[in-house]
Amino acid sequence: MIARRLAAVDARDGRAVAATADVDSTYCIGDQLYVQPDARLAECFGVNEPIRMTRQEVAVARSHVEVWKTVATGTDDHVLVLEDDVWFRRGAAAAIDHGWTAALRRCRNDGGPHLLYLSYEDAGAERIDVCDALFRPVRGLWFLSGYVLSRKGAATLLRAMPVIGPVDMWINYRLKELGALALTSPAILQRQDGISDNSYSILPFLARAGIVDAGSRPKPPDRTRVGPIMAWTARGERESLAMALSMLGLRVRVFDADEQAIQATALRDLFEVFDALVDAPLASGALSSAIAMPDTKFLLEANALLRSDTESERLPPSRTSVLPEARPETGAWQPLCAVLGLSEPVQSYPLGAPRRMRLFRDDRPDVSSRSAVLSLRKAYPLDDSPWVLPPWSGWQPMPPTGRPVPFAGERLVHAAMTTATPLFPRLVETFPGNLSSFAQEGLVHDKDGAHLVLSKAGATARPYRSGAFASVRSFEYGRFEAEIRAASGSGLITGFFLHRDAPRQEIDVELAGNAPRYMLINVYFNPGDDGAAIGFGYRGSPCRIDLGFDSTLDFHLYTIDWRPGRIAWLVDGKTIHERVNWDPTPLPHLPMRLHANLWAPRSEELVGRIEDNALPATATFRNVSVWA
Repeated sequence: MIARRLAAVDARDGRAVAATADVDSTYCIGDQLYVQPDARLAECFGVNEPIRMTRQEVAVARSHVEVWKTVATGTDDHVLVLEDDVWFRRGAAAAIDHGWTAALRRCRNDGGPHLLYLSYEDAGAERIDVCDALFRPVRGLWFLSGYVLSRKGAATLLRAMPVIGPVDMWINYRLKELGALALTSPAILQRQDGISDNSYSILPFLARAGIVDAGSRPKPPDRTRVGPIMAWTARGERESLAMALSMLGLRVRVFDADEQAIQATALRDLFEVFDALVDAPLASGALSSAIAMPDTKFLLEANALLRSDTESERLPPSRTSVLPEARPETGAWQPLCAVLGLSEPVQSYPLGAPRRMRLFRDDRPDVSSRSAVLSLRKAYPLDDSPWVLPPWSGWQPMPPTGRPVPFAGERLVHAAMTTATPLFPRLVETFPGNLSSFAQEGLVHDKDGAHLVLSKAGATARPYRSGAFASVRSFEYGRFEAEIRAASGSGLITGFFLHRDAPRQEIDVELAGNAPRYMLINVYFNPGDDGAAIGFGYRGSPCRIDLGFDSTLDFHLYTIDWRPGRIAWLVDGKTIHERVNWDPTPLPHLPMRLHANLWAPRSEELVGRIEDNALPATATFRNVSVWA
């Protein structure tokens, strides 16, 4: 056989990408810097900063390892290995023939080359022994889309395992041992005309270092409506099915099953907003109405708790599925996605949030029963995503309910910020959409607190330099406080917020320098367990609150009180805004770090254009505390 096609490892298969002796999924910033040195990345992170490979990267590495095993145990002295998303450049045949002839000549005493790159991306490769056809790379090559591997070379790679980190990065450490060669210029390239589902673990670090800047967060993929969906669960400690449906891109509302029975008219109204209802208590007429909808699908977990046996007996068998017990390592996505006609995500099937967190409940109060003075609260456009209420829901920010804020509890962390503290180390990084880079010199401590100073940066990748700090640890719920004097000036935002990635969740306080009487409040939510690489959202769900004073003139106490099912924002001890679940998003539920920064948005829509002649600008923080 001249050609043989080997199936790639599926990133969606939890067993296939689980930890094995073949691949170690944790690598370090230093490994990235070995292949592609970059002063900005080295300045932002220590060389031992750990990075966890994405499931796609693990799957690619495992796929190449399986190829190496096949080559090592085969009968061919040399094998051409091609990924399935490649194309040949014009003149590729001649270039490959010329390079192969030169490689055989160079390696005639060793039976030919053990590794010959036909395809690569040059990361500033160190080249030695250069001729018109070939060079010997010391390091600095990305991609393994097309290469020739000898049987001896495959055995050498297998002895060196585990692969640590992305396979194309790790193999740079093996180039000398293999005596690797590469064509002077690549003859084979990766195709750019298809949609790739690759996910790169290094990208968030490159973005924070200011090396890449997409300008905005990605938008959720287009959804094919698969609802209405009615689902009933066993009501275990964790709400796995609800989280899974949300990760599939559906608006999900969960019930506690002790609510008043939903009538048929109310059910139709619910399906105008939500795609899936979980554990909904239905009146008999509402169940009949759901059954009468020809597109409605009914999902039952094993041991699902319905109101009566009669309910399950009435469900149409052709549109009803009983889901097996979901275990991430057993391909749990398959039966659910097969029923819904959706592609399986690459993320692990979720354990789900603990029931006590009340995630995906619709806890919004009845707007008609409340008197509201909305002139002091302005809503901005929301993200169009499955994790924000749709535009036709008519969401508006409402005044506080008057409920007392829970007791703060024990003070876990306190820093006056008059001197540098390990509790809140300074940050050296940035993020997409930010015109400034956070630098060591952008944070200055004195008797008045921590001064974040934004100034012109000169000839650098970002035109401005500023300061930021963040808590060294993450917190799951609590009260977060700081005394802040915001920076004044157009184009500036003083930020105090909780944030996490994978999945991205965030709770914001932002003070705009061009409108110092107002505070911008925002919440970002993405579903998934800790580690799920879901990071959609650009606008979030912002609204603006009139403070009644100029935030740039003096210190005021700003508080985020984050509890299961409720977030309250306080200024000088007074609640000025609060949100509950689906108001208009589910609330963040995973541990987050506390951040403070002064930054300059690339977009002028929100806070105007920065005025260079007004710089430097300073925001000051003091007495930062965390209670739980």
